Amino acid sequence: MNFYIKSILPAACIAFSSIALSQIPDTQYSQGISYISGGVGEEESQAILAEAKQWPLLLELSQLENGRGIWIFGAKIKILNTKNQIVFDAQADGPYILINLPAGDYLVEGAYEGVVQKRSISVKPALPQKVNFFWKG
Repeated sequence: MNFYIKSILPAACIAFSSIALSQIPDTQYSQGISYISGGVGEEESQAILAEAKQWPLLLELSQLENGRGIWIFGAKIKILNTKNQIVFDAQADGPYILINLPAGDYLVEGAYEGVVQKRSISVKPALPQKVNFFWKG
């Protein structure tokens, strides 16, 4: 019986971990920088937030509508380096976007419905950070 449990347990762990991983959208690339964008639905949102601890940058995108904050998708995200060169350019597929930026200083631009917001950030090794973009409707 003990052998049976020891042989089944690893298989169950693999099966459950692959189910959890399937909730995270596919990794995409912009100019060689990997990113994951999504967060539509509770399970996908939770999976992305759990994964965020392993990514240098998490962007959270929302808008004020009828007096309350709502998650948005479709925001255009550009990231420029200190030489004012665009190193990342993508459209968010949900309210969250994880970006695997190398360490350094950047300017993050978020554009939604014609309104552009900018944030200066400094990415440091092993120090994940979250940046909120909030548009007023």
